[in-house]
Amino acid sequence: MFLLIVSKTEQEIFEMELISNYVIPIGIVIIVFFIIYRLIKIFQFYYASIFNKPLFIYRLFKLNNLSPRQREILKNGHTFFRRLPYKHQRQFEHRVSEFIDTNEFIGRENLEVTEQMKVMIAATATMLCFGFKTYQLDIVETVIIYPNAYYSQINNMYHKGEVNPRLKTIVFSWEHFLQGYEIGDDNLNLGIHEFGHAIHLNASRKNDLSSLIFNRGFKNLTAYLQENESVRQDLIASKYFREYAYTNHYEFFAVLLENFIETPLEFKSQFPELYRCLKQMLNFKFTGY
Repeated sequence: MFLLIVSKTEQEIFEMELISNYVIPIGIVIIVFFIIYRLIKIFQFYYASIFNKPLFIYRLFKLNNLSPRQREILKNGHTFFRRLPYKHQRQFEHRVSEFIDTNEFIGRENLEVTEQMKVMIAATATMLCFGFKTYQLDIVETVIIYPNAYYSQINNMYHKGEVNPRLKTIVFSWEHFLQGYEIGDDNLNLGIHEFGHAIHLNASRKNDLSSLIFNRGFKNLTAYLQENESVRQDLIASKYFREYAYTNHYEFFAVLLENFIETPLEFKSQFPELYRCLKQMLNFKFTGY
């Protein structure tokens, strides 16, 4: 009986030492890290609410790499990527790789999906979200590619592209997607236009840091136009933005985005306040902008 009591006491002592030496310190460390993490999150939102930009946007570790073939396509086919400094090119490459890995690409009408299609479409999304901290578009999970304009039974019309938030799908005519990059300053770019819709819809449904900045910027942009009749008249009279922009506020942003990317100097010269709003919404502080 005495031996059993002693043995039990030693076991209890061992358990208490284990708890005091390991479990409690580890628990305290976990709690401290959680508190620090929450404080950082709160500070980031506080910083963004004051300065309308994220405190930081790029990751430092575990950056994905593209294959040599994919990197060659990106370098040869995307002017924006070539203009970036090397450290930003690495971040851009990582985000392109993530987009390709996390989205399903489907070809329609016997179209074979190629590496060029994947890289160029992913690079367009990456470019437009490159100033975002939260850059992945949850509203898009599938990319459908047609060889050219396709017939939609929904409205009995031919389409070149569209975003379907219910199905989390973005659709392109590959012929017209390529045409958007063949002439870089005509303010007509299907990829930019449709991803503009995706960004706008995604931000309207999210409450992350980048969506907060985007939505606040869009609110400021629309308020500025509502309060300045002369600016609205100048927009129409200038014919700088094509008439399709005035269909609704989603088309307005998508068309403005095409002009912002393709002819930034002209945009800034003609409508500096609109340009400033878009630049802030996208946190777009890169060469040429």
